[in-house]
Amino acid sequence: MWLGLGSNLGDRADALRWAIGRLADEGIEVQAVSSLYATAPQGVEDQPEFLNAACRVATHLDPPGMLALAKRLEAEAGRVDGPRWGPRPLDIDILAWDGGAWDAPDLTIPHERLAERRFALQPLVDVDPDLVLPSGERVADLLAAIPPAEQPVTGIGAL
Repeated sequence: MWLGLGSNLGDRADALRWAIGRLADEGIEVQAVSSLYATAPQGVEDQPEFLNAACRVATHLDPPGMLALAKRLEAEAGRVDGPRWGPRPLDIDILAWDGGAWDAPDLTIPHERLAERRFALQPLVDVDPDLVLPSGERVADLLAAIPPAEQPVTGIGAL
């Protein structure tokens, strides 16, 4: 399973490191972690810049179980309901799943806007450049199709 991590409130890098540590505490094997990227907010632009990363994990959890864990960790980090695409101390998205596609009212895998989001694709390519989605598309090719000037993403080093 591949997760996208983001934060734009508080100590953003610390929040992402905390999330990776908490995943491990919950018995999730964190196999690889991307570099850290700074990205401008999208959707709601009047908010602080995001830091984003991605990780590949091995877990016994199915997608709904991982979603429940992600929501619990977000809440532990201080996330509260707010405007869609609004500011948050922690965001954990399931980007892809080695079981293929998943489609339920509360969860779609691959993430439904993955192909449009440089801030999710760039860290994902760091982790697994040859990852192929159920559609047959390579994540590296999806990333290459987004003009860098359209969605600037700045690498800022290791997480």
